[in-house]
Amino acid sequence: MAIDVNERPGRLAPDLALPPHLQPILEAEYPRFSAGEMARRRSAIEHLLGELDLDYLVYCGANRFGSAVQWLTGWPVTAEAVGVLTPGTPDALFIQHINHVPLARQLAAPAEVAWGGGSSIGAAVAALERRGAHYLRLRQIKSAEEIDWMRIGAALTDRGMVALRDGLRPGLTERELADVVERAYIALGGTNVIHFFGVTPMANPAIGVPTQFVANRKVKAGDVVVAEISAAFWEHPGQVLRSFAVDAEPTKLYRDLHAAADAAFDAVAAVLKDGTMPQQIIDAASLIEQAGFTIIDDLLHGYGGGYLPPVLGSRSRPGAQVPEEPLRAGMMVVIQPNVVTPDGKAGVQTGELVLITATGIEPLHAVPRGLARV
Repeated sequence: MAIDVNERPGRLAPDLALPPHLQPILEAEYPRFSAGEMARRRSAIEHLLGELDLDYLVYCGANRFGSAVQWLTGWPVTAEAVGVLTPGTPDALFIQHINHVPLARQLAAPAEVAWGGGSSIGAAVAALERRGAHYLRLRQIKSAEEIDWMRIGAALTDRGMVALRDGLRPGLTERELADVVERAYIALGGTNVIHFFGVTPMANPAIGVPTQFVANRKVKAGDVVVAEISAAFWEHPGQVLRSFAVDAEPTKLYRDLHAAADAAFDAVAAVLKDGTMPQQIIDAASLIEQAGFTIIDDLLHGYGGGYLPPVLGSRSRPGAQVPEEPLRAGMMVVIQPNVVTPDGKAGVQTGELVLITATGIEPLHAVPRGLARV
């Protein structure tokens, strides 16, 4: 599945092409959800307000964080945005900075957009925290349109991972790896969410999980590169995780680590469906411990509109809590076993975003799994 990162922008390579009905969304000047989809979201919020006997909702975001603003208005937050929702009345949306107002008026219509002057973000955050659990439940279940947009995000994310796989070579710095990844989707309207790399010698490993900031270190023959990549299409991301052996065959330790990670992924995937309880997922992944390994990163987490519940650890590295609510059809989760040695010095990662269905899962990514030599 080779890819030319210098190909003509605007189209995905044939082997990563989108279904025809998704291409017009990707190619729109500024993509917008349909009026029906936006009305569905607003109706869900208004219904929730009625259940809680509330008259208003204050929602906010800052520096591209706080997904409620885009979900309700279509505006991907830049510096700061605070909105007020009143049933039966157009939203009032106040944003920073003043030069962001013209585009916000175009993307967030029919909300009444104005420059906010000062900020009321503190009060807005407090209000959202009091109602946060209800909002998260609304965001966990994706609509058909949201799933389509995340399919595009997944395709762009795949493009980044394939570019990394095909561009990896000794002599590149981790900074240059980030450049390779982002070049693969920026021209198509994708934006970077994360590109975390863990780069360490397989013969003398010292890193078990991808790091959040790239080091100024060159990749060397015999290294392993463990990567976690998310690119987004208008705040609708994919997420894919893969591991690569650079210019050398994987050592026995790394083959064993990845075999356990693959088996854990398959075991978790086999139990996921509407009605699965989180404890079943943890139990399915217990073969990680049976193989003599553990994890550092989360085993599984919800995704799309935030890092959503459930967020699960494993038996040897528990999470903060094990939710008692079942998974539901329409949820999106990332299965991502980060299998590491007990000392945390060697590790691999594999996984990807999947859609929960009534009977199982639907993967959203096309990059082949496996510990590849590059």
